[in-house]
Amino acid sequence: MAFKIDELGDSVLLADGAWGTQLHQMGLSRGECPEVWNVDHPDRIHRLVRRYIEAGSQVVLTNTFGGNPFRLRGHNQEERISLLNREGVRVVKEAAGMDARVFASIGPTGEMLMMGNVSADEVLEGFRVQAEAVAEGGADGIAIEAMSELEELRLALKAAKDCTDLPVVACMSFDSGPDSMSTMMGVTPEQAAEELNDLGADIVGANCGAGIETYVKICSRLRSATDSPLWIKPNNGLPELVNGDVVYRQTIEGFASHVQALVNAGANIIGGCCGTTPEHIRAMKAVLS
Repeated sequence: MAFKIDELGDSVLLADGAWGTQLHQMGLSRGECPEVWNVDHPDRIHRLVRRYIEAGSQVVLTNTFGGNPFRLRGHNQEERISLLNREGVRVVKEAAGMDARVFASIGPTGEMLMMGNVSADEVLEGFRVQAEAVAEGGADGIAIEAMSELEELRLALKAAKDCTDLPVVACMSFDSGPDSMSTMMGVTPEQAAEELNDLGADIVGANCGAGIETYVKICSRLRSATDSPLWIKPNNGLPELVNGDVVYRQTIEGFASHVQALVNAGANIIGGCCGTTPEHIRAMKAVLS
């Protein structure tokens, strides 16, 4: 059953935390295609979902962030796009049962439209194939994540709206400019909120990019420009490269200490992105409780 926006009411829903960094801890090799695990290691996907739900997540994502043809082509998996996305939703739905809503993750293509390497029609068609597959898998909603370019986000949103009747979250990633308050392409929170409202996003959001302290400010600026529900999933602080590995140094307690401020800034659905864990979600739940 599709998620209904009025289910939010005045409450704050708790989403999940990171997928990529957690899958690497579970054995995903660098350079390996994460979406292949939906078919080859569904038990591990199931286990991660249950860990998030047991920690308090009421909304969980799917392992389909890179499930568009452009990213899958780099892993020689493009022909399996429908299977990998459909199974990506199915295994999470099975793991979640009635305990949480499942939003299918759709991430950026990795291509820059402004560079002319791909056409808008090609990108739109790629997102359509992915959106159709996650809808067939039974997703309760779609979460378009970590976008930095408004045109690419527009195409992903159009694909999701044209091909499904699911509610759609539209998120941009803020980590650039003065105080990390714009996307890599220079989009401000106010611009994002206004554009995404006009394009028909059901929920407006921000994820990845900067840490939670910055995202409290991002959330406040988004709220000043829209009455739509807000979805906020910050990273566990800024990443550092240590001996070739990406490390997130913010403590769980430090992350959770900003949760109430995030809610006060107007967030409706909150969770974590890169570097966060089920333990972060448990700490967030304690604050919300």
